Amino acid sequence: MSDKNKMKTNVMRLLDQKKIPYEEYVYESDGAISGLEVAQSLGQDPEKVFKTLVTIGKSKKNYVFVIPVGEELDLKKAAQAVGEKSIEMLKMKDLLPLTGYVHGGCSPIGMKKFFQTTIHVSAQNLDTIIFSGGKIGYQVEISLDDLKKVIPFMFYDVVV
Repeated sequence: MSDKNKMKTNVMRLLDQKKIPYEEYVYESDGAISGLEVAQSLGQDPEKVFKTLVTIGKSKKNYVFVIPVGEELDLKKAAQAVGEKSIEMLKMKDLLPLTGYVHGGCSPIGMKKFFQTTIHVSAQNLDTIIFSGGKIGYQVEISLDDLKKVIPFMFYDVVV
């Protein structure tokens, strides 16, 4: 196995399987860092770098929100987007068992099971977005058209 294959995350393998082009980025980190720090370490515009947030609704259903790293999820707007009375952030201890991802390495692609996914409307103005490659230190850049081939999602204004 070549070095390049060893460095592939499940997200990258999934994209490769579906023959979807993506750009991969690797950054040094000894744990979860803020999304703004990720954007800075990659030399990327923070409006193009997105974080993946997992929530739980009053109905006990889980939802995924993908928003720019510099923004904060508005829980009222998020609940509205998915038709819930209320929504809250998933507790960190529940993230790995539910999604298969750790905090700081959560990707909307390749979770243990698919959850309804909402991407912030600002992404519609971008050719590509960058988000976690499924492991701390790894990011992927992909067009929204290509992302649609992997996971269904909708757009909504869900930030404060």
